[in-house]
Amino acid sequence: MVLFLLLVCGFCWSIVYVKLIHLGFRYKACGIPFIALALNFAWESVNSYFDLKDNILNITTYITLIWLCLDILVILTYLLYGKRYFPKHTNKEYFWPWTLIIFIMSFVIQYFFIIEFGDLAKFYSAFIQNLIMSISFIIMLVGRPDIKGQSLTIAINKCIGTLAATISSSIILHSGLIITLGIFCFIFDTAYIYFLSHIKRLHSDFLKSSTKI
Repeated sequence: MVLFLLLVCGFCWSIVYVKLIHLGFRYKACGIPFIALALNFAWESVNSYFDLKDNILNITTYITLIWLCLDILVILTYLLYGKRYFPKHTNKEYFWPWTLIIFIMSFVIQYFFIIEFGDLAKFYSAFIQNLIMSISFIIMLVGRPDIKGQSLTIAINKCIGTLAATISSSIILHSGLIITLGIFCFIFDTAYIYFLSHIKRLHSDFLKSSTKI
């Protein structure tokens, strides 16, 4: 059961990354909130490093390495196109210092998660940043002038992948904290799916009405 859920999680999140890459280069937009992207990349990098260093080669390690490789291309979409979504009232020169300090912060936090919590770090940090991501997607949706780079494929697979990870991690650890974080992830993920589908439907209706005029 746990192996099946891990494979579902790995598959769904891989679809998320592939779709982010595809839409990112197609529409010249990064479809994931930057803070979530930085935390994700740090989690994948640091945990892959420690797993390989300790010679831990299991299904989770291989999945994480696949995500890490895909995430590099997602980061490229942010580096190429992220500046256009930088706050208009902010000097664009701050884009690169801001990017650098957020990446440094993400790596330092992830490192100390492992130092403080050991083997449990990857679980706790993953769900905390996943909740941050779920909320950030909604903030990104209402804050941006368009929905380029975002899609229901990303939203739905993010929701299913995280739900599968919540169930499998709960089976392994019996952690009330992880269950709680997973539940709130699911609530915000479903809310994002609803809001995004509503906006897409309004956009589609507008285009249809425009063609009739």
